[in-house]
Amino acid sequence: MNFPRFATSLIVLCLLSACSWVPRIVNEYRIDVQQGNVLTQEMVSQLRPGLSMDQVRFILGTPVLVDMFHANRWDYFFWLKKGNTGVVESRLFSVFFDAEGKLVRVAGDVTPAQQTDTATVAQPRNREIDLSSLPTDGSVAMPPPDEQGFFSKMLESVGL
Repeated sequence: MNFPRFATSLIVLCLLSACSWVPRIVNEYRIDVQQGNVLTQEMVSQLRPGLSMDQVRFILGTPVLVDMFHANRWDYFFWLKKGNTGVVESRLFSVFFDAEGKLVRVAGDVTPAQQTDTATVAQPRNREIDLSSLPTDGSVAMPPPDEQGFFSKMLESVGL
């Protein structure tokens, strides 16, 4: 009579413990979740005062937020959650225009153009860049144009 009670209680105990613990011998793969606009330093360095809204949209992409109460401000938001560690990185970058739709200033989480190993002093992430100190006539040296691609060469040889 003791054996059936013992076997029944052992089976119930095994069933209940199976629901409460899962051995993590092999961890599942978790993907990185990214939302918003990825802004690189190269993209930000192309901004010049006096650029139109269309030119800024071409350089940075479509903004995540265009507020109807602040039509002269565009916000670019970036959020990344690493799947394997769960670390969350977020960035906010704002672009401001004047009444004529020309770029005036930018603000937000801006990374420096060159990061050195010696500069480990913590600086505030949120900075505002005054674009009025940059030349507006486009005198900044532009990189040379890229070489023509295969299809461009073919169209040119046909005469189009």
